[in-house]
Amino acid sequence: MINIVLICAAGMSTSMLMQKMKDSAKKRNLDISVLAMPEGRLDTHKGQIDILLLGPQIIYLEDKIREIYEKKGVKVAVIDMVDYGSMNGDKVLDDALLLLE
Repeated sequence: MINIVLICAAGMSTSMLMQKMKDSAKKRNLDISVLAMPEGRLDTHKGQIDILLLGPQIIYLEDKIREIYEKKGVKVAVIDMVDYGSMNGDKVLDDALLLLE
């Protein structure tokens, strides 16, 4: 199981993207968990994280989050603004999986 967490300012827009990524993973028969939350809840999240994706609106937190999570073996990336805006779950999932290679 690959655990992907999406974070953004309020968790609203990433929730829509999360569902599209889940649908994409299901169509491909991939064993992937996708969870979305506001960045303020990340500190209290107790579950496993393999890939942490930031919404483009919180790119200013990228360095801080990388510093904390990459030490734990978590792959961190900012979601492409165009893919985020168009809610392209297939492409965001593809980009996330490339981080594991």
